[in-house]
Amino acid sequence: MTIERINPSTLGKASGFSHAVRAGNAVYLAGQTALDHSGKIVEGGIVEQFRQAMTNVLTALDAAGGQPADLVDVTIYLLDIPEYQAHGREIGAIWRELAGTAYPAMAGIGVTSLWQREALIEIQAVAHVCHPMTTKLPFSYE
Repeated sequence: MTIERINPSTLGKASGFSHAVRAGNAVYLAGQTALDHSGKIVEGGIVEQFRQAMTNVLTALDAAGGQPADLVDVTIYLLDIPEYQAHGREIGAIWRELAGTAYPAMAGIGVTSLWQREALIEIQAVAHVCHPMTTKLPFSYE
């Protein structure tokens, strides 16, 4: 089985880890916080950070040849579970907008801190991609 380490240029530079690792049909997605393109945690609260962290997870998944429906397991690490729960409707709407309604197995886990001090959330996932990986060109011939 081939193991491929995937680090899309649109995510922050991976240092000491890979954003995604594809082993056969399995794609393991590294924990993503709400880092934006400049390498800073997005401003705002849990809702804004959820959107950015989930977008980062899906960016890594896309680079590995997957799509949201391929997600089989998602773990969400949270500094403040009650705050996340208080914004559940908004977060659910963002999930459906970004990933649809093919829900994977999920867990929400309360933690005391995350790698970036400003981070309120980190999302880690596993996907099962049954279709072959295609190389996506950064430009089109049109």
